[in-house]
Amino acid sequence: MQSGKGNTKKWILEFETQDTGVNPMMGWETSTDTMSEVKLEFDSKELAIHFAKKNNIEYYIIEPQKSKIVKKSYADNFIKNQ
Repeated sequence: MQSGKGNTKKWILEFETQDTGVNPMMGWETSTDTMSEVKLEFDSKELAIHFAKKNNIEYYIIEPQKSKIVKKSYADNFIKNQ
């Protein structure tokens, strides 16, 4: 299975999860903070920064990293590397 690069040109503003805890019944991590479920998409980094500043939202930027493409053929799965 491969992950595609479609719809990866957007900048996303995500809120950090507040008030985390462990659900006593299931043992899962849980939170009462619904803002952690909100993700806003912007066409550019500048628009995302402008929105955060306008709404007094603290932010930090994670720049996208270049992915290294390793060209491989199907036959490479059966060749031993020495």
